[in-house]
Amino acid sequence: DNVAPLWLWRSCAVTRSCGAGDHSALQPGKVMSGPAHVSRVRLLYKRILLLHRFLPLDLRALGDQYVRDEFRRTRGATAEEARGFLAEWEAYKNTLHTQVMESVTKKTEGIRFGTDLSGEKLAQFQDSQIGQLYELMQEATKPNRQFSFQDDHLPK
Repeated sequence: DNVAPLWLWRSCAVTRSCGAGDHSALQPGKVMSGPAHVSRVRLLYKRILLLHRFLPLDLRALGDQYVRDEFRRTRGATAEEARGFLAEWEAYKNTLHTQVMESVTKKTEGIRFGTDLSGEKLAQFQDSQIGQLYELMQEATKPNRQFSFQDDHLPK
């Protein structure tokens, strides 16, 4: 069973086309930088970080850093890469939103955030993506994680 927080592998699978939004103006090979695209990416980014506030603090810190790095890394993406990237992160946002709403309404301790990674999805990854996934999985499952975090609600 390949279980990991969803954001650990979400941005790696960028081969599918986006089902949401109108991307008819996107031209293959062209770098994405129009105002509408930038606005959509910024909104998605902010919504993901907002949803991360509901994660346990250690997973929030790791997830926030991963999201920042991934969005920064894809600033000069081509139209095809942007479509896949946005589709995967939109799906992540929707899944996390559902899980957050479930955790809030049920108020259950120990709710599991994330989803199973299917063998089919895993088979689509390149070797470097598998390595990245493995490193992130190791970090996310460490008993004493090696990153720092700050809770906005803690006195400074």
